[in-house]
Amino acid sequence: MAKRRKRGDGSVHLRKDGRWEGRVVIGYDDNGYPKTKNVLAKNKKECLQKLKVLKDSLKKVELERLSSDMCFGAWLDHWYQNQCKPTIGAKTQTDYENRIYRHIIPEIGQIPLNRLTAADLQQFYRQLKQGGRLQAVEQYGSGLSDRMVKCCHVTCRAALDQAVKQGLILKNPADACKTPTLRPKEMQVLSPEEIRRLLIQARENDCYELLLLELSTGLRRGEILALQWDDLDLCTGVLRIERQVQRVRRELVISAPKTKSSCRSIILPAPILGVLRDYRQSIRSRWMFPSPKKEDSPLDPAAVRKKLAKVLNRADCKHIRFHDLRHTFATNALEHGMDIKTLSTIIGHVTSATTLNVYAHVTDTMRENAAASIDRGIAGIEPPRRASSPAKPKVAKTDFQPVKRKYRKPGTGCVSQISEHLWEGRYSPKINGKRMARNVYAHTEAECEEKLAHMIREMKAEIASKKERRKQAGLTG
Repeated sequence: MAKRRKRGDGSVHLRKDGRWEGRVVIGYDDNGYPKTKNVLAKNKKECLQKLKVLKDSLKKVELERLSSDMCFGAWLDHWYQNQCKPTIGAKTQTDYENRIYRHIIPEIGQIPLNRLTAADLQQFYRQLKQGGRLQAVEQYGSGLSDRMVKCCHVTCRAALDQAVKQGLILKNPADACKTPTLRPKEMQVLSPEEIRRLLIQARENDCYELLLLELSTGLRRGEILALQWDDLDLCTGVLRIERQVQRVRRELVISAPKTKSSCRSIILPAPILGVLRDYRQSIRSRWMFPSPKKEDSPLDPAAVRKKLAKVLNRADCKHIRFHDLRHTFATNALEHGMDIKTLSTIIGHVTSATTLNVYAHVTDTMRENAAASIDRGIAGIEPPRRASSPAKPKVAKTDFQPVKRKYRKPGTGCVSQISEHLWEGRYSPKINGKRMARNVYAHTEAECEEKLAHMIREMKAEIASKKERRKQAGLTG
């Protein structure tokens, strides 16, 4: 068996013309494909010698270009383009580039690499927290979130770690920095009554099948929107998850799922399969949930988020994220007796430990129930009911009536709820065949309607003024 060469040593192979070729990767292009240089020789020994000379020369050139007194921004760019970017996906690349080229390099990129201190980094993080936001300041405030500050720190630390490994600096200054403590968002789960109201209202808003399938499988938003009819066997009920859809640089990108364990198959319950069979008759697209505006395209994740907010509001449910529907499924599955290993496989976690960490609140209840069962079986006594786990009342059949959709008059824009305390108003008229869109934001629906009406009046006056100027210019000409 041929001995495998070490990573980075290059490759050597015999060509069809009888010569030996040695090839080594020198970098990666914008699409992540490797750029290489090669040498040719009459025999393998000579080829290996030439390849070694090529690698040594490339290494010498790189060492001359990279030095400890180079700017931190230049090193950060080199590290990202050559070592980080080829190993991450398109969506993650966008996140990294936003942090590196919009925040880190403009603020501290000019500091020499060997003079960058923990105090410099700490002050940078403080500035980000106080006034680092570059857009949407009116909606979210001037400072960046704790998560964004933490991500900037992680990026700096990784780049500086590599600088230490390459001998450019002696120690990593980011190791001595303190960053904000991330507090995970509180998991919100819909109650059985809220689930009933949500599905009733979803029928009225044309998203019943989407939300029903989500509450029955716990798929990630990108996974459920990327489903195609070929992924579902309507006879056996086997559903394959093989791709995801994400918005990258304002375009929808179809890619492989998050991890290897995310590529999985699940079996749908018979009632859900029956609903999807009926739903299939009304769909003329390969996508299970196609976009109503674009041909041969899945639904936009942002559009689904807005639609869910509208349905939750009309169904009088608490405002939750789409991902909380996944939590709702998992919590219900555990409470009804599904074991951790099975649930971990269904929802696509890498290990069962991840599932245990995320749903510890449910497993605590399961442990209490297990202890109570042991008391009954061994001691023959009925344990007292704990105050922390009261008996769940049976949910009666709901008498909720869905809110009928209200259609806005043409020319009045649209209003949607983005989060629990944020509303968005949008007006996008077509001018000379081109869409002109503007947004306003407010903390209440009434305030948003008022701001939207004011903006529409201003836009209409602006459009009328432009038309008048063009008309006058035409008459003059």
